[in-house]
Amino acid sequence: MKVKPTIFVDADACPVKAETLKIAKLFTLAVTFVASYKNMMNEPEGHWVYVDADKEAADLYIINAVKQGDVAITADIGLAGTLLAKRVYVLSPRGKEYTEGNIYNLLDMRYQSAKLRRQGKHTKGPKAFTKEDRNQYTEELIRILSNHAGISDLLSN
Repeated sequence: MKVKPTIFVDADACPVKAETLKIAKLFTLAVTFVASYKNMMNEPEGHWVYVDADKEAADLYIINAVKQGDVAITADIGLAGTLLAKRVYVLSPRGKEYTEGNIYNLLDMRYQSAKLRRQGKHTKGPKAFTKEDRNQYTEELIRILSNHAGISDLLSN
């Protein structure tokens, strides 16, 4: 019997919390949202873990809590690279799956952009989050969970 994965969400700036909860309910999976105590919500849905406001506190919590086969939702490429090494499925809120095949290029692009910013050069920020991004995220999370559960017919129901 396969152990069901837990979904961990790097939640401070995550725009797809509601979609994550809805999909997790379809698969009867637990979701753990990890956020800074500065972003504490009154009676939020789901299981929330609040961590210190330190820049890396949520990342460290997720790194220490995940197990092989879990799913993590984050826009943080550095965190994604660390989680891939732990054999965790990692998805961005825009629906891009981080993989061994693309993480090195993404980390290099992040490094190059940071280097330019340190030199005082302006780099573009992320594009505005769109309905298409939300749809792509939903499709990819369902695909990952369907493959994990071995029940890809869920998409046709």
